[in-house]
Amino acid sequence: MRTSGPVSLKAVAAAENLPLAYLERIAALLKKADLVEATRGAHGGYVLARPAEEITMAAVVLAHQGAIAPMQCFVKDKHDARVSCSHGLDESHCATKLMWTRVQMGVIRSLQRTTLAELVEFAQSDRPLSLT
Repeated sequence: MRTSGPVSLKAVAAAENLPLAYLERIAALLKKADLVEATRGAHGGYVLARPAEEITMAAVVLAHQGAIAPMQCFVKDKHDARVSCSHGLDESHCATKLMWTRVQMGVIRSLQRTTLAELVEFAQSDRPLSLT
């Protein structure tokens, strides 16, 4: 769906075959994170708050889901932005912490390197998927 002005959630729901209530929840989260702006009225809807080239998927995922944690045992530390293991008091002995921390950082780096503009460009092209 290409547009130069505000797009209604009803139009997005129809174009993408998604429930309107689901899109309303997502739009509220994206608006709270200053990723989209809303306009009211007959020709109102949502627009990106900044260019798609400046919106990383890390920002979108963080707005939608919160901290990126690859396992349920990872919990957000209340005192800083790190995600840590919840296996008791001595998490330094968690056998898989190193592996899951590497997975987490890999996912975060990939999301930080991917912009909304790249996803739109890829969706509109006939190119094969490139992992670089």
